[in-house]
Order: sequence, then C-alpha cells, then structure tokens
Amino acid sequence: MVTATLTSKGQLTIPKSVRDILRLHAGDRVAFVVHGEREAVLKPMTKSVDEVFGCLYSPKQPHRTIEQMNEAVAERMRKR
Repeated sequence: MVTATLTSKGQLTIPKSVRDILRLHAGDRVAFVVHGEREAVLKPMTKSVDEVFGCLYSPKQPHRTIEQMNEAVAERMRKR
C-alpha cells in the first residue's frame, strides 16, 4: 500500500508511483469519490474534447466527407 501525509493546509502529494500508474501530470485534475465516512477513491478526471482534438489524425488515412461518414455509420447500423 502506498501512503501520503496530509499537510496542515489540507494538501496531499500523490506519490510518483501512483502518478505514473494513473498517468497524472502537473495540472491534471482528480476527483475524490467518498464512500461512507472512512473511505475515498481518487479518480483522474477525463480530458476535455479540446485537449484530445486531433490525437487520432493520421496523414496516411484518406479524407472523408461528412456524407461519406454518415453513410458509413448508417451502413454499420443496418448490419446490426
């Protein structure tokens, strides 16, 4: 079990091993989910759309129009 110490100002330093596992970096946000009076779970907050925009871009992938994308989605839904 990895531990941390609460400061007099109510601050915690998340140990490096935990930051590495959760892929947390300076400026990332975390949420605390409290269960009862004796337990809390720390969860990394998901990234916003603006932060991940373009991460799937590949110059090798052919360009598609909106109409082509809509048709591909419709075709996939028909196959269900």
